[in-house]
Amino acid sequence: MLIFELLEAGWLSLLDYLAAHVILCLIPAFFIAGGLSALIPKEAVTRYLGPDASKWVSYPAAAVGGFVLAVCSCTILPLFAGIWRRGAGLGPAVTFLFVGPAVNILAIAYTGAAIGMDIAIARIVLSIIFGIGIGLTMAFLFRTEEQQVDASMFGAEAKLRAGVWAFFGLMILFLVAGTLQIELLTKTYFSIYLDWDLPVALLSGLESLHLSLQGALIILLLMLTAPLAWKGLNDVWEGSNGWTVSALGAVVLTLLIAAPQINETASIQINITGRAIAVVGLLVALVVVARQSLTQDELGNWLWESWKFVKQIFPLLILGVFAAGVIKFLIPEIWVQTLAGENTLLANLFGVLFGVFMYFPTLVEVPIARMFLDMGMHRGPLLAYLMADPALSVQSILVTGKIMGRQKTVIYVALVSVFSTLAGYIFGLVLSIV
Repeated sequence: MLIFELLEAGWLSLLDYLAAHVILCLIPAFFIAGGLSALIPKEAVTRYLGPDASKWVSYPAAAVGGFVLAVCSCTILPLFAGIWRRGAGLGPAVTFLFVGPAVNILAIAYTGAAIGMDIAIARIVLSIIFGIGIGLTMAFLFRTEEQQVDASMFGAEAKLRAGVWAFFGLMILFLVAGTLQIELLTKTYFSIYLDWDLPVALLSGLESLHLSLQGALIILLLMLTAPLAWKGLNDVWEGSNGWTVSALGAVVLTLLIAAPQINETASIQINITGRAIAVVGLLVALVVVARQSLTQDELGNWLWESWKFVKQIFPLLILGVFAAGVIKFLIPEIWVQTLAGENTLLANLFGVLFGVFMYFPTLVEVPIARMFLDMGMHRGPLLAYLMADPALSVQSILVTGKIMGRQKTVIYVALVSVFSTLAGYIFGLVLSIV
């Protein structure tokens, strides 16, 4: 029956996703996002968007603000409304609105792991360039309008201790070590052989599910981590407990299992790669630096903000991956190849329009994009979709209209559509040259 075939397609897509090495990207990215939210005061960014800041300061600050504040497509709108109404200026505020979700650390890390670093880097660079262009255009078109300035949001200064910078540096190194595909990290330096006789029934069962033993262990640990985290992290700002330690232990064990290459037939061969060595070393360094540099309140806030991101995003991500498997089963590949299989302006516009009318929450757009790539979509239109999806949707357009007014919103939507189409087209041209 069709319903069972659809469920199977979604289930297999979900198993493949959970068992993949994107775990080494997602888990660090969630913790980095939580750290950015908990440890970096918003004043460290917003003070550069004030009415007295020059364009050479305010626009770059607005462009990178989303990365620093770890904003997603659902939280960007109230932040945008706040900084604009308090005097940031329409141009920098619009730049922040467009670029923020696109350079979200979670989305960029996941894009690089699931689709490729070329798309991830292009998404950052072109989003910043065109985001500043959109902001400058909006500021020019509405240059005669003035608004009441409330500078209270922009006056405070905030500094970060050296230990916090070191902590963030180690987390970013961890993310790079988990995702970067270079010989230093992928090379096997030695192997460990476990002469275990794995049951034939177990191997056959895993094969029928398209799972490896390593993938199955990762899934089981993720299932175990969920209730532990619920018990140990929901109120962690009030203090840690045994559940907290157990949840973090399960996370560490998941990372340690995901890091090496494991081959299993009749016995198990664990290949200790540069990535596995780096993961172990960085985990130790993170524990040492965190204990020496962060207060108990900072640690609690960091863990709680990270858990908040997981609760908000991961369930939607699971649904999105499942939906991608179902959609891939339903849509003939020839449709995708015909509409967006080549790098044309029309194909890139198709990618943008799909992002507008088929909005997916932060990160969910990535497995959908991966699905389109597997079905034959050119990487140019794929980038156009990834740039438009976080910025435009029916919901966000309606909310933006209430904040800015109909005229500004219509022009903003038109500019985002044009610039996203051009970004994908330019990226496709660059790929054809190199």
